[in-house]
Amino acid sequence: MIEFFQYDTEEKRRSLLVRARKVALLALQQYDLEWECIQFIQLSDTITFKIELSWSQRYLLRIHSDRLSKEEICSELALLQAFNKLEDLDVPKGVTSVNGSYVLEINTEDGYRRPYVTMMKWVEGEHMSGELTDSCVYNMGVMMGKLHEAAVCFVPPPDFVRPIWGADSFKNEMAKLERYYTRFLSGEAWKAYQAAADKILSELAVMHRNNQNYGLIHADLHTGNMVFIDEKPHPIDFGRSGYGYFLYDMAGTLLELYPKQRWMFIKGYESIRKLESDYVRHLECFFIMFMMENYCHHASDPREIHDLIDEQQYAQAYIREYLNDTPFLFDVIEPVKIDRSTIIDTRN
Repeated sequence: MIEFFQYDTEEKRRSLLVRARKVALLALQQYDLEWECIQFIQLSDTITFKIELSWSQRYLLRIHSDRLSKEEICSELALLQAFNKLEDLDVPKGVTSVNGSYVLEINTEDGYRRPYVTMMKWVEGEHMSGELTDSCVYNMGVMMGKLHEAAVCFVPPPDFVRPIWGADSFKNEMAKLERYYTRFLSGEAWKAYQAAADKILSELAVMHRNNQNYGLIHADLHTGNMVFIDEKPHPIDFGRSGYGYFLYDMAGTLLELYPKQRWMFIKGYESIRKLESDYVRHLECFFIMFMMENYCHHASDPREIHDLIDEQQYAQAYIREYLNDTPFLFDVIEPVKIDRSTIIDTRN
């Protein structure tokens, strides 16, 4: 059977979105919703649609890739259900179909695997536009601290299974990047990426894991996966949630913040949970790891290549500092000059 998610070319992407809309419309027939409008949101690890009802109520329909099993998707919903019982966390919540199922398997075109579909209640709020205020950044740290505290207290059911984000997953991502790096990296830059990957794996091998620094994490909590009400953030899209270091989770958020804002985020986080005394060294390791994984994820999409090339003046500067054992997380780093003529082939 062919994987439902095929979009490494523009033609395959268009074909996938046509299949996805048909699947979404079939899935909607299995929910007791008098919906009026379906709107495509985005294609990433899932394909998402906003479903609007006549009385201004909204839902989120997700079509899942083959990356996660049904058991893993059900476990995500179980985690969110537990979080929703807590007073100070507003997270998405699963909706059952007319037959009481949280996860549906929907028919699609012959030859393709049938994808899993879930429906979620919409989390109210707006995505942040413009520059983040200090208050927003501080509250983002507070929110992540509360999520990690809730994760420490969560008792998984016997059939609970979620991905593990660590050395093995990183190796898999780097193997994928090896197929596509010529689209945005020179041969010399790729050697630096490989050296950084080796250093990351060496550091992961000797990290001490315990219940206070490792557990269930969101694993993708950038501002695109937050909505805000009066500068208070609420997390959405737990599709990548799994097991990993809490500092890895933090690194994913810090990637898009300025050095001064990173201090503010950590200050908010530590108002809820104190970090270990040597956290900066490990946090910088996860910062580079998360950054490289982002490129692994996006490199297969031809539409992303221009932005990936543009980002390399900063990405390669961070990698340079990391390889030189120079602290960089809270400093403004001088970007490197990128010679685009040394990139082997941006059309692969």
